[in-house]
Amino acid sequence: MTIEWRYTIHPGLGVLSLAGFLGQEAVGRFQGAVGWAVARGTGPVVLDLTGLRGWSDGGRLAVSEAASRLAAEGRGLELAAVPGGGSDGGFGDGRPGGIAVHGDLAAALAAHRDRGVEEREWRSDAWPGDA
Repeated sequence: MTIEWRYTIHPGLGVLSLAGFLGQEAVGRFQGAVGWAVARGTGPVVLDLTGLRGWSDGGRLAVSEAASRLAAEGRGLELAAVPGGGSDGGFGDGRPGGIAVHGDLAAALAAHRDRGVEEREWRSDAWPGDA
């Protein structure tokens, strides 16, 4: 099982949405999606986990590594709609510093009111819900 992803940019903000299960076998695909976000956006990246059914320890580690990768580019990572809820993002005491956690995507977007009007979007071929 793997993940599907969609990346939407707003001026100064990117949203990387995941669907599926972020397990060890999906880490490479996730890292590729993060690379896409790094190359095509600016500002923080909100990792929208609304469509994620769950994640393994390896998946959480990949998210931690993505936070470090974005920090090295001068950008932050924020989480929205963490599987199973919780304000620690499912990381417990090992949560990387600086990762804000939002209850859902609407709350994450509301925290960035200066989004502007223009949006662009990319996604993998099998992103769910598209006709």
